[in-house]
Amino acid sequence: MSQVRVRFAPSPTGFFHIGSARTALFNWLYARHTGGVFVLRIEDTDKERNSEQFLNVIYDSLTWLGMNWDEGPKVGGDYGPYRQSERTDLYKAYLQKLLDAGRAYEKDGAIWFKLLGERYEVFDDHRKKMVTKVKNTPAVIEDHIRGHVERTEDEDFVIVRSDGNPVFHFVNVVDDIAMKITHVIRGEDHLSNTSKHVELFKAFGAPVPEYAHIPLILKQDGPGKMSKRDKGALIEEYQQRGFLPEALVNFLCLLGWNPKDDREKMPIEEVIRLFDLPGVNQSNARFDEKKLAHMNLAYLLELPLDRFVEQARAYFTRQGTFAAGWPDAAYLREVLAISQPKIKGIDELPAYTAYFFTEDFPIDAKAREKVFKKGDPFARLRELATLLATADFSSDTGLEEAIKQLAEKNGFGFGDYQAIARLAVSGTNVGPSLTAMFRVMGRERTLARIERMLAAG
Repeated sequence: MSQVRVRFAPSPTGFFHIGSARTALFNWLYARHTGGVFVLRIEDTDKERNSEQFLNVIYDSLTWLGMNWDEGPKVGGDYGPYRQSERTDLYKAYLQKLLDAGRAYEKDGAIWFKLLGERYEVFDDHRKKMVTKVKNTPAVIEDHIRGHVERTEDEDFVIVRSDGNPVFHFVNVVDDIAMKITHVIRGEDHLSNTSKHVELFKAFGAPVPEYAHIPLILKQDGPGKMSKRDKGALIEEYQQRGFLPEALVNFLCLLGWNPKDDREKMPIEEVIRLFDLPGVNQSNARFDEKKLAHMNLAYLLELPLDRFVEQARAYFTRQGTFAAGWPDAAYLREVLAISQPKIKGIDELPAYTAYFFTEDFPIDAKAREKVFKKGDPFARLRELATLLATADFSSDTGLEEAIKQLAEKNGFGFGDYQAIARLAVSGTNVGPSLTAMFRVMGRERTLARIERMLAAG
């Protein structure tokens, strides 16, 4: 068997959709699994809708997701150029082959592909006119996912529009021939196009590639395919929100494929080892943002601190969180270290950690009301202030043990001191471990905040 060559061929006419990312991923995985070649080809013949901005989004998104291409823009290759807008001469040459062979003809200013077979006239109720049909044998496709598929083309079809621009079917097939593509892995919605493509491959005397039509991604709620307008549909959204690319890739792998052993979280090396086309489901996959968030959380919890800090700093920068000036790097790192086990996503960090970086933080009214419903919290806070004035702030466990001993001595539990102390130093009732907060904030800042609450009464 010759080396596997697959391609991902997006159009730069909009932001990068999660369905496009999944199609790219399945092609990339198959290339990596088989030791093949992953080609990036840009279908940019739609001059009205194409944009360099959207083209850069494609490059940036694939790079962010870790899908390096072996041939294509920016990296080159033996079968370029890899932008259809730069392949006009090739399309003209292939069109001439069809014209010379009598397999294409001009009508109404457009150029049509001529099917082989007996022709006959029939009245088309939908179009309200007589049309020419062709008795044609079915195109047989042994699809790696759909199985045995037979589809028949019974009408000639346009391959070059009246404005001179070649249509998708024509350039798609010409490029697949010229780039020696062996496997076409694409969405199920393209299955209806395949018979046209098979007819073109045969007309050129070229081998027909193997096909694998992957299931659609359905909307999270309600029927229908997920579109660019649906919530959670754009890759850029996850980049901006600080999702981890490896979590998103892992999630995308499971939209239509599974390793048959109920595993979900897997390193990409393991996915590459296991991925194969027979393992792709026929049934459509439903997008589940909660599952994606859970996957991201699982990766976030295991992230090395250096990488977590890097991700957090990038998110803070995008949000303009520290536009007035960044905090001390070592202090920021400590804050992030104790926050990492508690947050569900990077995008929670600005709100979750805000009180670490300012003395002007609000006191949550509901949290305050709850704390002051029970006993005399100010008395506990005074006792705690006395303890913290001489306590060792270098150890979380040491601080915790000292507070537990104080509570036991006074006939209380740790929680009786924790609730009012947390309110005093953070203004809220949620956050990292209380003693970790004390340690990171330090004695001076912690006591100043406690004294401020006591003074405010």
